[in-house]
Amino acid sequence: MRQWLQEEYDVIVVGAGPAGSTAARECAKRGLKTLVLEKRQEVGVPKRCGEGLGEGWCRIAGITPDPKWARYEMHGAVLWSPSGKKVVIPTPTKGWIIERRVFDKWLAEKAVMAGARMITKARVIGVIKEEDTVKGVIVETPDGDFEVMAKIVIAADGVDSKTAKYAGLNTVNPATEIDSGYQYEMVGLKIPEPTDMIHLYFGWDVAPRGYVWIFPKGPDHANVGIGIGGHIDKGTAKEYLDRFIESHPEIFENAGIVEVNAGGIPVGAPLKKPYANGLLVIGDAAHMVNPIHGGGIGTGMEAGILAAEIAEKAVRSGNVSEDVLKEFAEKWYEKRGNQLLQVLKVRKFFEDLTDQDMEKLADILDDKQLLLDFADGRRTAAFLKFLAKAPRIALKAAKHLK
Repeated sequence: MRQWLQEEYDVIVVGAGPAGSTAARECAKRGLKTLVLEKRQEVGVPKRCGEGLGEGWCRIAGITPDPKWARYEMHGAVLWSPSGKKVVIPTPTKGWIIERRVFDKWLAEKAVMAGARMITKARVIGVIKEEDTVKGVIVETPDGDFEVMAKIVIAADGVDSKTAKYAGLNTVNPATEIDSGYQYEMVGLKIPEPTDMIHLYFGWDVAPRGYVWIFPKGPDHANVGIGIGGHIDKGTAKEYLDRFIESHPEIFENAGIVEVNAGGIPVGAPLKKPYANGLLVIGDAAHMVNPIHGGGIGTGMEAGILAAEIAEKAVRSGNVSEDVLKEFAEKWYEKRGNQLLQVLKVRKFFEDLTDQDMEKLADILDDKQLLLDFADGRRTAAFLKFLAKAPRIALKAAKHLK
């Protein structure tokens, strides 16, 4: 491993999550000499994820679901109003609750098998810059500190990305745009019907500016978590989640906790400028997550593929300046970023709803697919037309979605 850190690379990827490993795989496939540096001693640990992944994202990422990590097949969502009204929304495509530790390692294996080199317990503690261009990184390892040179560095080191900050980019999320997440993996619970769908519980007393989720991993096994506004000062995410569990003995009376996870969830806008001279920023590090549910596996993998395409172009041309790398942002916003900006507007609309408004939506919702599409940043005009049935809610929508 030591000699690997004394070589020069075409690309250094910082972080071996889904975005980083996918970028490394694609860079290696394109013949770029690629090194992945992962600060933790084990890829995929700790888990900070509800572990949901849709079929569409697998197609985009060029992967086939593997029983090793595709734990339990899902076919839609059940939305629960504050009073307990149940809205069942089947989806035309399926998804999976995955085993994230196994999935992340599986992706890392694919990167190595494609030709990338990977080192764990290798923490980036700085970047090397010549004039105004990133030329490599300073990495701390059990064998000592090394300066490793590369033509391009791809920062994929998560929501608290240090690499982008070392390079001079402002990646700070406003406090109001970070949710606080807390999750138990539980066994022995009685999952509500249908058991092959995710269950989402809404209400300001249940989860202020968020929701509680039950993501089944088996008939009596699930991730049970909560996301609330990180700026909420009326209680912690754990307190809200514990209160929810205590109030639903019909589900949790005989359940036990086998794992606890917690962390911040970026739910604001993606970085406007996820690049600098010699640097690309992808995945959670660039806030490339869905602002409503905070999911970032699919968008991270998609960004990793695009980053590899632009990295190859820059390396082959011998020009890694912003003038070349800005194409990454242009293409990504065209492909996904503008959609996420629309989802952000939708999130702000939902935040403006009272429990009474949520009950009204549950009562009048007839085209259930429309709600899913709207929450995904699509069919906004059709949703606004539907809201003619609820003028009070329509006024709130007009304020945020104009």
